[in-house]
Amino acid sequence: MSLFAEFHVPSDVFALYRTLQAAPETTVEIERVVAAEEILTPYFWVSGGDLARFETAIEDDPTVENLQQLDEFDRATLYRANWTENVETIVYAYTQVGATILEATGAGDRWELQMRFDDRDRLDQFQTYCNDETIPFQLIQLHELTQPRTGRQYGLTRKQHDALVTAWQLNYFTSTDVSLTDVAAELGISQQSLSQRLHRGYQSLIEETLIVSPPAEEGT
Repeated sequence: MSLFAEFHVPSDVFALYRTLQAAPETTVEIERVVAAEEILTPYFWVSGGDLARFETAIEDDPTVENLQQLDEFDRATLYRANWTENVETIVYAYTQVGATILEATGAGDRWELQMRFDDRDRLDQFQTYCNDETIPFQLIQLHELTQPRTGRQYGLTRKQHDALVTAWQLNYFTSTDVSLTDVAAELGISQQSLSQRLHRGYQSLIEETLIVSPPAEEGT
């Protein structure tokens, strides 16, 4: 049975600690992590603060390398990088047990992580790994995949759930008078962040519903 867990961890046990210390007004939101040939490549949005200060700080950060700027908007900039082997804490702990990072937001001295574990044993392995390596973490919420199914149990993070529900409540999906900017303003986030949350939310809903339960054959 899948488990969805929300953790708070100090930034020095995850990634970009030096960068977040040098640019404390900056917020980093990881969009997804791609693994290829044992190299972990995060794609992340950066918002707030001085972007030049952030880029200068990240050059001296031992936890990432090969930084590339992919897209730049008014309120957020999308980057790609490689996590280095110096990140032998939470980053590699979750790969050891096959967990999935659904969402990760870092600012100042803290990261907020939302992760999915296939079962209780994998969560226990993760906690044991963290305890053995003296990695501090604070478990905030834990949800199981039980009936009736809720948004989180469909693979949605809290922020994705809030984005989809707010968009629905404002009639974004049915009215041409409501724009993405309107929904973003209601949530107090940038249009780019909202777009990414909706995109990831759609993907999770499709994977957990349409793919799991294919349509019946025509005529049945």
